[in-house]
Amino acid sequence: MAVVSRAEAFIVDLEVEQVRTDAVQAFLKQETVFVEVGTDDGAVGLGYSYTIGTGGTAVHALLRDHLLPRLIGQDSRLVEGVWHDLFAFTRATTVGAITSLALAAVDTALWDLKCLRAGEPLWRVAGGFRPVVPLYDTEGGWLHLSTDELVLGAEAAVDAGWNGVKVKVGKPTAHEDLERLMAVRDAVGPRFDLMVDANQSMTAAEAIRRAEAFAPADLFWLEEPLPADDVAGHERLARSTSIPIAVGESLYSVGQFRDYLQRGAASIVQVDVARVGGITPWLKVAHLAEAFNVAVCPHFLMELHVSLTAAVPNGRYVEHIPQLRSITTAEMAVEDGQAVAPSAPGLGIAWDRDAMDDRRVA
Repeated sequence: MAVVSRAEAFIVDLEVEQVRTDAVQAFLKQETVFVEVGTDDGAVGLGYSYTIGTGGTAVHALLRDHLLPRLIGQDSRLVEGVWHDLFAFTRATTVGAITSLALAAVDTALWDLKCLRAGEPLWRVAGGFRPVVPLYDTEGGWLHLSTDELVLGAEAAVDAGWNGVKVKVGKPTAHEDLERLMAVRDAVGPRFDLMVDANQSMTAAEAIRRAEAFAPADLFWLEEPLPADDVAGHERLARSTSIPIAVGESLYSVGQFRDYLQRGAASIVQVDVARVGGITPWLKVAHLAEAFNVAVCPHFLMELHVSLTAAVPNGRYVEHIPQLRSITTAEMAVEDGQAVAPSAPGLGIAWDRDAMDDRRVA
């Protein structure tokens, strides 16, 4: 059998590997919420989700008090059925960030079990399109960095054979943003992809104005220019510019992505496996985007997203922001500028349980 006989949630706090700032916030730490699921035949799966500094204890409480007790006794092989059962059980708090993050921790643990039972890596079980995905860097593009530092980071990405870099925008004036972007563009040349991220900091009018100002930089996408719930504003912006509009890291359900895609308000989908509720809904979003001929370039969590992006035909990019090195024994593999999906059965993340225990929150 494969009946869930035990389930535990715990938090591991991870300090950021370097200072990370954008137009509206700083990434203070990663509250990593883990769920370990054991079944009556001795199998064990480990899943996780995260916050960037707040809310982790709320996610943990929802798991401890409601989701994990209901998980006991369920057939771990019925991943879709379990997800829908837990979603329905918490319907009063869905759709919302806390519930989605909690569901994701359970769902990724069940997918880990599913892949381990199959003896296959996640990228194959989830679809198996190809084993490698292009990589772009965000770690060298934070808003507090000087123009010279941005250029050095971009040049390092070029030297590493990567395919693009992302620069945070949202300086007080469009001129300041453009000066930084053009310095990077001049350094990397015309064939290198340059993305920008505004982190929901603009009004529609300001985003339209800045998109026009940014035209000389030849941007690959403009990310989260407006608050995530302003679908109409994103639609208006998308109609006004040739720059592809990227959204998704702050969307928490398949239905929210449907609204953006139906209205032509998004040209790039950045679905985050933790924030959308797990691998089960992540794949739904990816296939929905494929139906609209839209690429998937997921947000953060490169160690997990490399496998999911490799699984689907419209997976375009993996975002380089390393954050798990302190609690893993091996890093995500990169070859010839491409992120390589792990070949080991399961999620493919080499957890260091001793290091996790050292950082575990009481």
